[in-house]
Amino acid sequence: MPARDETQETPLLRLALPKGHMKTAVFDLLAEAGIRLHHGSRNYRPKISLEGVEVKLLKPQNIVEMLHLGSRDIGFAGADWVAELDAELVEVLDTGLDPVRLVAAAPRELLDAHDGGLPDRHLVIASEYVRLTEQWIEDEGLDASVVKSFGATEVFPPEDADCIVDNSATGSTLEANDLEVVGELMTSSTRLYAHPDVLEDPDKKEAVDRLVMVLRSVLEARARVMVEVNVTADRLDELVDVLPCMREPTISPLHSQSGYAVKAAVPRDVLPTVIPELKEHGGTDIVVTSLAQIVP
Repeated sequence: MPARDETQETPLLRLALPKGHMKTAVFDLLAEAGIRLHHGSRNYRPKISLEGVEVKLLKPQNIVEMLHLGSRDIGFAGADWVAELDAELVEVLDTGLDPVRLVAAAPRELLDAHDGGLPDRHLVIASEYVRLTEQWIEDEGLDASVVKSFGATEVFPPEDADCIVDNSATGSTLEANDLEVVGELMTSSTRLYAHPDVLEDPDKKEAVDRLVMVLRSVLEARARVMVEVNVTADRLDELVDVLPCMREPTISPLHSQSGYAVKAAVPRDVLPTVIPELKEHGGTDIVVTSLAQIVP
């Protein structure tokens, strides 16, 4: 075994990135923020273009455990697993990526036979989320025991379990297995967490804050577009009144003082309403462009 290089510089931040279904969305977010990762298909320690940052790929559940133990400083994980493992972590950014609901679901046939509810008897509930399921059982006052599953929880009913607790993004898996939601335990998404001690170190906290700022700028830009519109001077105020923006729009005079060009970062989801309103209030030559990053 080669001797350990004692001269190797200790990284400022030890970052954990998720394997599995969360990986693509997180890697895309980093890429849009200008953060480059270099790794092969079997390389679990990619190089990152952030000075002083060491990266390791782990399963989301393991990221939560390693953050809790302090062997990783920051990492991306689902809020559901942080709650399940009861980890003492600090959430520094909710990316909103991969949103899911953690739900209890049972076969429709079973529910139909008991007036739309669970039967009043001892129940077997299958779940990967044992702690959260046991808490739900207690909160609901159910007589039930939990069978721990290791993936594919939806296949347990009806032969091996009466009910399941699992995460659901679209509900299609539940629908395909003829399962109906009977309770919601929590909502979850991919979030960036830090070990509490990291935020007590000024240098580490500064590095975390800088990373959060650039990631948030991408998330903000994804939700907005830049709208540019021309308007005559006599209708400027009424047009500005219907133009949503972050603070104040940018207004510039047009050539020959024929009017004004108005520019604002507008929430993407209001475009179907805003574009017709701008036209109704004197707007012309409307241009909508995508944004890469927004830093308030």
